[in-house]
Amino acid sequence: MRFNLCVKFVLSGLLFACVGLSTFAQTHKTRSNVFKVENPDFKKSPYSGMTREHWKEAALYLLKGAFSYVKTLDDPMYFPKQEGKSYPRNEGQIPTAKLEGLCRTLFMAAPLLKENPQLEINGIRVADYYRHQILKLLDPASPTYIKPRSSEMGPHQNLVEFGGLSVSLFAIPEILWNPLTQQQKDALEATMVSYGDGPTIAQNWKFFNIFILSFFKSQGYKVNEPLLNEYVQKALDHYDGDGWYNDRPAYDYYSMWAFQMYGMFWSEYYGKKNYPEYAAKFAENFKPMKSNYPYMFGRNGDMIMWGRSITYRFGATAPFSFMGFEDDPSTNYGWMRRIASGALLQFLQNSDFLQDNVPTLGFYGPFDAAVQSYSCRGSVYWCAKAFLGLLLPESNPYWSAKENEGPWATGELAKGTVVNKFLKGPHILITDYPNSGAAELRAWCNVKMDKASEPFRAEESYNRLAYNSAFPWQADGKNGEVAMNYVVKTASANRWEPFHLYKFNRYENGIYYRDVEMEFNKNLAFRLADITLPDGILRVDVVSGTEKADVRLGHYSLPQVGAPVKDELRKVQGKEVHIINNGKYQLAMVPLKGWQGTEVVRTKGLNPVANESAVIDSFDHFDPANGTKKVYVTLMLWKNANEKWTSQQLNQVTRVDVDQNSKTIKVYLSNGRVKTVVFN
Repeated sequence: MRFNLCVKFVLSGLLFACVGLSTFAQTHKTRSNVFKVENPDFKKSPYSGMTREHWKEAALYLLKGAFSYVKTLDDPMYFPKQEGKSYPRNEGQIPTAKLEGLCRTLFMAAPLLKENPQLEINGIRVADYYRHQILKLLDPASPTYIKPRSSEMGPHQNLVEFGGLSVSLFAIPEILWNPLTQQQKDALEATMVSYGDGPTIAQNWKFFNIFILSFFKSQGYKVNEPLLNEYVQKALDHYDGDGWYNDRPAYDYYSMWAFQMYGMFWSEYYGKKNYPEYAAKFAENFKPMKSNYPYMFGRNGDMIMWGRSITYRFGATAPFSFMGFEDDPSTNYGWMRRIASGALLQFLQNSDFLQDNVPTLGFYGPFDAAVQSYSCRGSVYWCAKAFLGLLLPESNPYWSAKENEGPWATGELAKGTVVNKFLKGPHILITDYPNSGAAELRAWCNVKMDKASEPFRAEESYNRLAYNSAFPWQADGKNGEVAMNYVVKTASANRWEPFHLYKFNRYENGIYYRDVEMEFNKNLAFRLADITLPDGILRVDVVSGTEKADVRLGHYSLPQVGAPVKDELRKVQGKEVHIINNGKYQLAMVPLKGWQGTEVVRTKGLNPVANESAVIDSFDHFDPANGTKKVYVTLMLWKNANEKWTSQQLNQVTRVDVDQNSKTIKVYLSNGRVKTVVFN
């Protein structure tokens, strides 16, 4: 987690003038920005062709991009600022931005240096560079100098980066630590421990204190052991079951690229020897993750765009390689590596991923709607935690197992079915769609927007009805354009408000129930029921209220990836059904009950994949004069672009019965099944 920028930085009050940096970015020579898998090994890895050697090449590929900004040992890891809400926004933030670039690129460099201490890039010895830059952090005359934390200073981003540096110190002490003089070691300890032996934030930040204190204790320094014990125990207290930690207040990828990854790494390098009971607990919490988290990725390894810091992207796969620490014969290591390699290539082989040789702030290319103000350009290298798996030797089963598709290639995920995994602890629903090979997610969101210190927690990163690996989330427009969510507008509020105050109700008989209250349109409330189908979602929702409202519901969106997205209009059971097709996927929305109609909305600048996109929205005007409750039943379908829609697919629902209180709704399907929704 990051901290609110008004606290995390000691601001200079001066606006950051980035003219020189922008000019440099314009003249900076950019490499070919798509990673190529040279000499793929389809015998060991029949799907991705990626072996451990290719992962090393990928790490070097990204590291060379970062080093394109380094001409001498004195040049910092400092990259062009991306337009938008990212920092630095004043000169006082620049040293921390440089620190991020230094410490985070080490996650790629450390495993490479472990095997090749003489590694050179651009004629610069990489080991010499990092040692030199680490020492410059201690020099008051250096532009990268980091002041020790004062007793008055609260939690600071420097703590995060020093925690990351401690991970690399644990990984390659022979490169980064041992060559230092005793005086240099003492100075580094004084600065880093000034942050580690101090305040933190009640989220994953505790691990940064833990790593700093643990490393220096391992080197014989006296540290605040009561505080170390306190933070380890408090980190474990975030565990909610099913392999998931809560990063307070949210469930997101921080459960994986932070809690699970840090817990296993700390245990392996320090905890097992010094705190075996804590290490055993981290291992115990790690095991259940294997039964659900891998199912959150698509068949080809594509990850779901969800949660904050999505610019860290394939860092979400870090726990898969750390399963190699367990050496558990029941683990399908070939599937774990297939997911990780697929997710890595999802981005490294996307032509928008790199700009100026550096990963963009976004999902594929730049996408400011998915950026938080705590991120700078160097922040993206948190993704490189995925390369820490290279610390495992070639002989480890994670690297030696033959790549496979796990349950996607077995009857567990059979074509023509839909498979749900409900996690009782975090109330997360993971859904796999064997027909399309996509994975889907429903999870927590309940944060108010008004005067929020972290407004992104109520925005699209968390507030969608569902998230799908095939359809990255699209931002809402100012005029009611919406994808995979409702937006509501009343006269009293006079603003389009997306659902964001969800309360989980229950998961029962394959139906995921939630209740929604409105923050601004206070005279309305909704009850939601999600029913997953082999090729889509059946929604049964009820609005209740005392004020007129415009209501809109959006399907997933389709980016324009070549020719304009096609729009087809059909009649189904007397209702107009829109179908859109972008050459890769098709989407169809069938308004079964309650809606006045549907329309195709074409947007610009809202989609993370392409500037132009299309989405199907259903719309209605709710009027309590016609009844204070109204039922909306909607069929949201998808398939590959080259497949034809059959009449049966578009006519899956034959009848909808609603009781007089709108509490029990029966939906009759063409296959003879009946889905009974009960709002209790």
